[in-house]
Amino acid sequence: MQMSMGEVAGILGSSIGRPDAIARGYSIDSRTIEPGQLFFAIRGPRFNGHEFVAQAIERGAVGAVVERGISGLPPSAINANLIEVLNTTDALQRLALAVRRKWGRRLVAITGSAGKTTTKEMVATILGQRFPVLKSPGNLNNYYGVPLALLQLEPNHKAAVVELAMSAPGEIGRLARIAEPQVGVVTNVAAVHLQFFDSVDSIAKAKRELIENLPDDGTAVLNYDDRRVRGFADGFPGHVVTYGFEAGAMFRAFDLRPAGGGGSEFRVEGPETSGEFRLPLPGRHNVQNALAAIATASLFDIPSTAIAEALNQFQTLHQRSEILTLPGDITILNDSYNSNPLAMEKMLETLATWPGASRRIVVAGEMLELGSSSPELHKQLGKRCVDIGVNWLLAVQGDAQFLLEGALYAGLAPDHGQFFSTSEEAGNFCAKLLRGGDVVLVKGSRGVHLEKVIELLQSNKEMLSPNEKGGVKG
Repeated sequence: MQMSMGEVAGILGSSIGRPDAIARGYSIDSRTIEPGQLFFAIRGPRFNGHEFVAQAIERGAVGAVVERGISGLPPSAINANLIEVLNTTDALQRLALAVRRKWGRRLVAITGSAGKTTTKEMVATILGQRFPVLKSPGNLNNYYGVPLALLQLEPNHKAAVVELAMSAPGEIGRLARIAEPQVGVVTNVAAVHLQFFDSVDSIAKAKRELIENLPDDGTAVLNYDDRRVRGFADGFPGHVVTYGFEAGAMFRAFDLRPAGGGGSEFRVEGPETSGEFRLPLPGRHNVQNALAAIATASLFDIPSTAIAEALNQFQTLHQRSEILTLPGDITILNDSYNSNPLAMEKMLETLATWPGASRRIVVAGEMLELGSSSPELHKQLGKRCVDIGVNWLLAVQGDAQFLLEGALYAGLAPDHGQFFSTSEEAGNFCAKLLRGGDVVLVKGSRGVHLEKVIELLQSNKEMLSPNEKGGVKG
């Protein structure tokens, strides 16, 4: 939303040398700032944006928000159009809240341990069929990302959909107080970020902050299949909408079955929303994300036919349930963007039910931020790999060694499991392993960089003929 520098300064309780100058956007990254944008010099634990004010001005920034009394700014920055505040992160958030209130329309906020980005994209896709919608770009979901997303609101937007993430208690509540949603969606609660929480119940309490910060006439959209999330309805004075596979959910899915091209088909029964749906994504968990989107869209009076059409045309996100094919009828399930125990469990279920797979191969990276529970959680998923009939397990980096250990203990043949220190080593081994009809799941935390495995498999695809039956035996 464009504003004059004078208006921005007034909101932030400061003054400005050239109040008539127009801020045409907002940025915290001097490397990507565009002409006319206002630069916020954020001071973080590993960086100080004040060191890059001059660079931002040189790239065409209309001005900069800096902390009062900061020293060491070069002359070119000192003479620029500066707004001085006590704390630049707080200023970014206050400006975003002011813009959100000025815009004043309905906003949907989505959180959860897994699936929140996909759900956000689905909700925005459905609503976007009917009117202009702002969605938070990429994974702008933290103290910096949510305000930057809200600052992109324009008068023509009829609704907004934002994603809220956290790694500590209180973060979801703070983000919700900035975004002021009328609709809060919770996908699930699971063992993630245990490095920062003492239990899954503590994680649930932190996720519940979204519901606690909805207005009394707001709507909570809750996953009925997750008992902790279902419990968020207790004590909430507003409207509650539930979704899931279990009996009792208001929006319930039935008859889930694989569809061509790796998609899913299912039937939904819900208030004024029922019928057959098709989703070009695999797995029960993605249908659950779609149910969340269907339930949310119903609050905007979107007809069932429009919802079905939008989901049928939904574009899968890069590195999230992305289906790739290689010569020789080899299928790669690229879910390498991130991982946690719940998300890994869901993708293993998807792999287990993949039709026509000659072999099921898992390239599993370490799951990070699990604290002292990490070894045991990895071992449990290793056992799960054996339970679903995985033929090969390639474990990558750090605590993924425990994933392999759990699989071997559960009965995986010793010569069908390998541990690798790097993604490059795993990718090169996997490329030699592949043969026709294989289905390969690639999933791990972002810090493991399993996208390198995907790149290596794709670069080696020319080595495989359509009828390739070679590869490592077994």
